[in-house]
Parts: sequence; C-alpha cells; structure tokens
Amino acid sequence: MNQLVLDRLATVSRTRGAPSLADRLASLDRWVKADLADFGAELDRFPKGARLVQQAAQHLLDLKGKHLRPLCVALASKLGTGFSPQARSLAVAVELVHGATLLHDDVVDLAERRRGQPTAAVVYGNAASIFAGDWLLVAALRKIAGTGVDGMLDKMLSIIDEMIIAESVQLERRGKLTGAREDYFAIVEGKTAALFRWAMVAGARAGGLPAAAEAALERYGLHLGVAFQAVDDEIDYASTGETGKDPLADLREGKVTFPLVVALERDPALAPRLEAALSAEPARDELVSIANAVRATGALTATRALAEEHVNRALAVLEELPAGSGRDALQTVALASLERTS
Repeated sequence: MNQLVLDRLATVSRTRGAPSLADRLASLDRWVKADLADFGAELDRFPKGARLVQQAAQHLLDLKGKHLRPLCVALASKLGTGFSPQARSLAVAVELVHGATLLHDDVVDLAERRRGQPTAAVVYGNAASIFAGDWLLVAALRKIAGTGVDGMLDKMLSIIDEMIIAESVQLERRGKLTGAREDYFAIVEGKTAALFRWAMVAGARAGGLPAAAEAALERYGLHLGVAFQAVDDEIDYASTGETGKDPLADLREGKVTFPLVVALERDPALAPRLEAALSAEPARDELVSIANAVRATGALTATRALAEEHVNRALAVLEELPAGSGRDALQTVALASLERTS
C-alpha cells in the first residue's frame, strides 16, 4: 500500500461516499510518507545483477506491489520507538519473502500476467522464476539475521513452514470440493495471513513493544490477512480486467476460493460443473457461465461479509492497544482493505 495505492484508495473512498475514510487515508499518508520513502530507497538498493536469476527477481520487484506488509512493519514499529533502520530492514525482508512466493506461485499456477505485466516465468522461463524466488528468500533470511532483532529469524522460518504446508494443502485439494470450507481457511491462514502476522510482530519487536501488545498485533495481522484474501477472492469475479488481475484467474487455476465454497453449499447442483472447471481448463464461455451461477447464489455478498467480519475482529483487537496515531493508522489500514479494487 504505497503512496500511489493510498491515493487511489482515497479517491475510491470519496467516490463511494466514504469521505471520512478518504480523510483518514490522507492522514495516514502524511504520517508514513517519509517511512515509506526510506523503505522504497532501501528496496531499490537491493543488489541487481546480470545473471538470469537476478534479472527474473528484479523483474518482479520492478512491478511495484502494494507494499502492504512492509507498511504493517512500519506502523507496528511506530507504536513503539519508531521506524528504525532495523525495522526498515525487516520491512524489506518481508517484501522479499512475499516476492519469492509470487515467483513460485506464478510457475505453479501457470500464470502469464502479474500486476498487468508478463510474469517472470513468461519472460525468463519457469526454472529462472523458481530459482529467483529461492534467491530472494535467502536474501530475506540474511537480512532478518543481520538486524539482530531477537527471535525474528526463527519466527520467519516457522512462518515459511506454515506457508509451505498451506501450499501443499492447496495443491492436494486442487479440483476437489469435499471439505472445501475447512481447507479454505487452513490455506488462507497459512498462505496469506501468516506473513501479515510476521510483519506485525516484526514491527512490534523492532519497536520494543511489550509482549501483550505484540500478541494483539499478531492477531490483528491474522484478521487483516483473512480479510485481504476474501476481498481478493471477490475481485476475481469482477466483470472486467481493470482490477489488476485477470478476471476468473483463480477459477481457471483450479483454486477453491470462498465464493466457490459458498456457492457449492447453497447450490449443490453446481458441483459437477465446478469439479469439471477445477480439474481441466474450461472454455471461456463456460467460465463466464459458472461465474454468473456463483453470483446468483449470493456468494459474493457472503464473501464481502467474511471480509467485513475479519476487519471488525481486527478493529476489536486494536482496542487492546493505547489510543493514538498508531492505533488510528492501523484502523485505517483495516478499513481501507475493504475498498481495494486490485
């Protein structure tokens, strides 16, 4: 959620009749602008090289994501002693880990586009994309170790383990619909929310916060991550390609997202069509027809409700923290996650 994203969210909020959120985003932008600039400058100093693997890694980094996880590190640290060089390095590290997962995901999912551009796998090949992800991961672990922040390297290793297990569950479940709800949350909490949790703990620990505040921020990260994924699931069913991701990409890749879980529960007769779509590559017309059938069940409304539920749970957790600019900023991030369009 870099400055461009903050500006876009503010515009969307005003358009949707939420000027108070737009004002909060403007305030958040002012509060973290210098910190995000420092983070961006350090990320830009990440070593560039002529090797194929390095070029593939840089291709992903150059696409400039939302930087929401680094923002979480920054905001958590500012609840304590501030966005120190240690916190900044941890913010860069979490972005590198996130980048590594994207490089790997694009190979597994046979994805051709990422953030509106060809993926590294398309440009440099699958092997280069995989090794580039490995290279970013090693660089991130080294950076975490170099900060000397107690326990953060071990915690990241545990988080990576959670993410791999979640990826394994998703791989094993691809194309299967039985037990979809339980598996959905196991995948989301391990694959998406885990890295948000680490970002919040990293910022808290770098900022010298007490254990109780750190625990609360970790729970906030969990709920923010689930809400983030639910909104992402909803975006997949957008009617155009203006969202930054290809429409119906998750469905084409055989992923069981929350709208599919709900649609199947509400209309079991959809099961044969969904199973066929998830196990093979259906024609575009069939994908559109399935998407319309999913919408007809009210699954997107249920998915939005799931996102709102976890945003509300994240906001409730923040009540355990002292009032102030830091808590206000984290409230804004949670509320703004519901306004994402990409």
